[in-house]
Amino acid sequence: MKKEFIIGKRKIGDNQPVYIIAEMSANHNQDFEQAVKIIHAAKEAGADAIKIQTYTADTITIDCANEYFQIGKGTIWKGQILYNLYKEAYTPWKWQPALKEIANSIDLDFFSSPFDHTAVDFLEKMDVPAYKIASPELVDIPLIQYIASTGKPMIISTGMATLPEIDEAVSAARKAGAKQIVLLKCTSAYPALPEEMNLRTIPHLAQTFQLPVGLSDHTLCLAVPVTAVALGACIVEKHFTLSRSNSGPDSSFSLEPHEFKQMVQAIRTTQKALGTVSYTFTKHEAASRVFRRSIFAVKDIKKDERFTTKNIRSIRPANGLKPKYIDEIVGRKARTGIKKGTPLNWDLIAAR
Repeated sequence: MKKEFIIGKRKIGDNQPVYIIAEMSANHNQDFEQAVKIIHAAKEAGADAIKIQTYTADTITIDCANEYFQIGKGTIWKGQILYNLYKEAYTPWKWQPALKEIANSIDLDFFSSPFDHTAVDFLEKMDVPAYKIASPELVDIPLIQYIASTGKPMIISTGMATLPEIDEAVSAARKAGAKQIVLLKCTSAYPALPEEMNLRTIPHLAQTFQLPVGLSDHTLCLAVPVTAVALGACIVEKHFTLSRSNSGPDSSFSLEPHEFKQMVQAIRTTQKALGTVSYTFTKHEAASRVFRRSIFAVKDIKKDERFTTKNIRSIRPANGLKPKYIDEIVGRKARTGIKKGTPLNWDLIAAR
């Protein structure tokens, strides 16, 4: 399978600009106008795509408050009931076609993470260009197969997953018809710590599955996505909010517009700096070649006088013979008189 991926008009993969996704998630705080502002702010900050999530509390869980549905320690949602959290966090389905139209009108791709078959059917009617599989859904093989059957590109996040689980998901997607798959390295902690990111997994995933690989990042550290790009990430997904002061389920681990813009700029610069494997000088280095060392007369030298380490030296600039010839020249005679500061060439040096 080719390590290339296409969403809409954009090619994604090796030698292509990194594809940067702004995840809106719950940061609209149930306000349609705020969702619209997020889309415009994401565009201004340099995003290539806006992503949402398509579920309701009833399609993702059940209204139950027993111990299994109470969120325990270790997350920012400790003490909440799953159903209530998702009821607060979901993006109303009636908004989604309008949000897609708004995003597309300003040249932003718009797609979603569906969490059940009805969400896939709904998004198919919207003709989204791709699907994102959230990390917890990686083990939902029937859902992955259903999404793969659409033939749309699939972005699969791998947070919490073991290598066999990733292999099972990728195999299921391929068998069900998926031709374009990207894996995202993800650490499913909210927020995630840089020291828990294990970004060296990115090239290993790419090599193991022969697929493009990106990063779904829940840290607030701009160094993490930059490092991921240096390791080969072709997609970077970050949660995006107008302000972390807008309290919501996901705001605390989301980037604000100015931070997101800094990240985009750093990623673009990083990708330019990576370049290609090269051992030739660049056009901007050409002017600096004069600062290389070469062999010069450092004293006046008479005709037939022998060259010594006292009257010739390897110094800057680079107009003379290369320093590697100095041992060959010392002991030979000057063919003509040579003024101090003259770069040596073979015409000034008598034959042995």
